[in-house]
Amino acid sequence: MLNRYLFMILQLTIIILLAPLVNGIIKKIKATAQHRKGAPVLQLYFDIYKLFKKDMVVSGNSSWIFRATPYIYFASIITAALLIPVIPRLSSFSMAGDAILAIYLLALGRFFIVLSGLDTGSTFGGMGSSREMMISTLIEPSIIVAIFTIGLNPSVASTSFKAIYSGSIQLGAGIIHPVYMLLLAAMFIVLIAETSRIPVDDPATHLELTMVHEAMVLEYSGRYLAIILLSSSIKQLLFITMIVNIFLPFGNNFDFGAGFVLSLLFYVLKVVIVTVTVASIELGSVKLRLFSVPNLAALAFILSMLGFMSGFVFGR
Repeated sequence: MLNRYLFMILQLTIIILLAPLVNGIIKKIKATAQHRKGAPVLQLYFDIYKLFKKDMVVSGNSSWIFRATPYIYFASIITAALLIPVIPRLSSFSMAGDAILAIYLLALGRFFIVLSGLDTGSTFGGMGSSREMMISTLIEPSIIVAIFTIGLNPSVASTSFKAIYSGSIQLGAGIIHPVYMLLLAAMFIVLIAETSRIPVDDPATHLELTMVHEAMVLEYSGRYLAIILLSSSIKQLLFITMIVNIFLPFGNNFDFGAGFVLSLLFYVLKVVIVTVTVASIELGSVKLRLFSVPNLAALAFILSMLGFMSGFVFGR
């Protein structure tokens, strides 16, 4: 029991402290590539701290949903964070289906963010909410199929993250298997769509006709906005964590002590590699038109389905 609480504390500490850094790295890479100085890598930490000290401005048209959403959003993402260990042996829970549970906990937070966008009666909020639901509906099947495909692997035979991570470690060099490469490509598209990155959405824009996520949270300020920013950065790190621990399993097997520090360093290195890749994709692409997003979602689903079907061919 003591180990379980220790695992939970270590897991949440790593996730909360590291999450805002991912956004800082992406922004710094983009600024450097554009020959700008840009904000410091730690800027989001400063922004969250500053917002926590500010008062909130709440629309008179809003209901309890608007006030409760930041806390529900944070609670759902933190609960999901307990199910997605940053290092396999930091898993405090291990049960069949926890990957599916984690995905739908993240979806629960998104659902309340969508409701809060509608709650104030803002035109921009309603527009962003409708777009967010369209994108999430199109992209969600891809990650479900990817998780089921990995879970059907004989060395995994479960949708528990502990079993999935163990199966990836056992594969070793076999991680370059065609099935996993197809699923990796699908998961990268899911990561970009779920975290509102270019080419699906531009988190830096406030243009009325292009906003998606920003439109939903436009009415928030002060502590509410700080919680949402922190929660969104944690959600982004959780998707990156799934990718690095499933598809880049090196350094995952550790014992407490020096081995734990080494595994943690490997984890941070892998997160930075994926973060740099996301930044490179943003630099090399432009935001898609809204009606082109379904094509990207279809590509992710096709890749995951090809991985699923290939699993029956190569898996045997």
